[in-house]
Amino acid sequence: MADAQPIADIGEYIAGALGDTVKETEVRLGELTLTVDRDAIVKVLTFLRDDVNCQFKQLLDVCGVDYPERELRFDVVYHLLSLTQNVRVRVKVLTDEVTPVPSVTEVFSAAGWWERETWDLYGIFFSDHPDLRRILTDYGFEGHPLRKDFPLTGYVEVRYDDEQKRVVYEPVKLTQEFRNFDFLSPWEGMIPTLPGDEKASADEDGEAAEKEG
Repeated sequence: MADAQPIADIGEYIAGALGDTVKETEVRLGELTLTVDRDAIVKVLTFLRDDVNCQFKQLLDVCGVDYPERELRFDVVYHLLSLTQNVRVRVKVLTDEVTPVPSVTEVFSAAGWWERETWDLYGIFFSDHPDLRRILTDYGFEGHPLRKDFPLTGYVEVRYDDEQKRVVYEPVKLTQEFRNFDFLSPWEGMIPTLPGDEKASADEDGEAAEKEG
C-alpha cells in the first residue's frame, strides 16, 4: 500500500489549486478521494490530466452508485491513474434523477462507453455526450436495472412468438406468488405427513387406543 502522507499532500495540492471546486478530500485505504462540484467535472479532470504535478493520464473507469434515501441520490465516480506519480485518485460528483452531469468525453475519449453504461444502468444523464444511448440492455428496455428501487423481476419479459415469428415484449407475469424460504431448515415447505407415513400414524393411534382400553 502506498504511503498515505504523499497521497494526502497530493490531495492538498489539488484542493489548493482548484479552490472551492473541491468540496472534500479524503484518504482511505491508501487511496485519495476527491468530491468535486458537478458542473466543474470537466475542469477538474482536465487539471488532473495536464498538471505537471498530477499527470493522471489514464481514466480507468466511470460508474454510478445509488443512495435512494438522499436528495442527490447518485454518485458518479471516476477512477484515474498517474503512472508518473504511481498514484490513483477517485473523483466523485453528486446528482439527482433529472440533473445532467457534463460529459468528459472531450477530456478522456474512453469515457464514452462508460458514460453510456452509467446512463443505461442508473439513468444518470450526461450532457453533451456524442452518442448517449443504451449499451447493455435492449433499446426497448424499460427502466434502469441497477437502481435500488428497480424490481427484481423487471417490468417486461422477452420471448420469441412463434405465430408472429419475432421477439415480443410482454409485462412480467409470475406463475405463482413470491414465497420466502428458510433454507437453513431441512423441513421448509414439506407437508406434515410424508408419503408412506400414513401406516405408521395409524399404528400409533391403534397402540394408543389399546393402552387406553
